[in-house]
Amino acid sequence: MLAVAIVPAFREEGRVGDVVRRLRAVVPEVLVVDDGSPDGTAGEAREAGARVIVHGRNRGKGGALRTGFAWALANGADPVLTLDADGQHLPEEVPRLIACAEQTRADIVVGTRRLDPREMPFVRRWTNRAMSAVLSLAAGCRIGDTQSGFRLFRARVLREVPVTTEGFDLESEILVRAARRGFRIREAVVSTIYGTEKSKIRPIRDTIRFLGLMGRLGM
Repeated sequence: MLAVAIVPAFREEGRVGDVVRRLRAVVPEVLVVDDGSPDGTAGEAREAGARVIVHGRNRGKGGALRTGFAWALANGADPVLTLDADGQHLPEEVPRLIACAEQTRADIVVGTRRLDPREMPFVRRWTNRAMSAVLSLAAGCRIGDTQSGFRLFRARVLREVPVTTEGFDLESEILVRAARRGFRIREAVVSTIYGTEKSKIRPIRDTIRFLGLMGRLGM
């Protein structure tokens, strides 16, 4: 079996290369899905040693993840890890997620961030807690950090859990649908670094999408 790290990326020139190089030290395969970036994201990722798939247009983070998941399943990857391209997650902590999956026999491991009020911006911290509470209720189990993009999936989850969106809400949808199907979800504590990166979440648009997702999930 082959572990692969999927890195969805949009306008991450200047950051994605470092993430890829560090990932390659701990994961045998790194796939960057460039979601229609107008800059040098794809070239930088290739130079750092990643496989790269480029979208002709921006489809959203969920669309990039779906492309990555399809590639992983087609190439026999298991487990499949996801993390962001902007450096908020430490590639060196990938072994924590793998160890958690092996020790607990989890189907999904979520890298739960330390929500230190001195480090995480107030709005982001409040939004994270509120959405995690709602999604935990929908899933029927407590998930402390549903907005973390640092995750491990067993291939069977990606094969069996249907998703319907291509936005940021895909990350929420897959957790809820997997939990409802009986897949085991566990958490591993990870670090988060807040630097100069800008959030790609659009509050109005993504709030509407989140409410739509809640409707589709029967909430």
